[in-house]
Amino acid sequence: MRILRKYTNRRLYDTSKSCYVTLEDVKQLVLSGEPFQVQDSKTGNDLTRNILLQIIAEQEAEGHGTLLTNQVLQQLIRFYGDSMQGMMSQYIEQSVGAFLEHQERIREQMQNVIGATNPLTVMNRLADQNMAMWNLFSPGRKKPGTEAEPEQEAPASAEKESESKK
Repeated sequence: MRILRKYTNRRLYDTSKSCYVTLEDVKQLVLSGEPFQVQDSKTGNDLTRNILLQIIAEQEAEGHGTLLTNQVLQQLIRFYGDSMQGMMSQYIEQSVGAFLEHQERIREQMQNVIGATNPLTVMNRLADQNMAMWNLFSPGRKKPGTEAEPEQEAPASAEKESESKK
């Protein structure tokens, strides 16, 4: 496993290659599947997660397509401190893992479907299904069938009675 050290000047140093690296270099390590860990140069604490979050933030900011919408980010934030946080973390990890395992098959199916319908329609359907799953795990969500029903209009005869009493 490659060890990268993060120094107080925010620079990352690759101990195996004896050179400084950028976040782009770390991104390439991720894409190549090479295992690595980022450690604080003074304490030795694992900073890998922080660096990965920085890379994601840069990708989102650079307009490489939004993977994490505002709604998804808000829902994720709501899970912090919730009793379901651990379960949600496992759910996300397993869902992404399953998606990656079946990615090629999904691509083939998308190609077959694209010939028949608009690709945006297909993606919207997938997004709707994913949002439905997210909503099932959202903290504070209302149980199905418990949404407030719209107020019913008073019967016409009741209105006439109240008018005649005036």
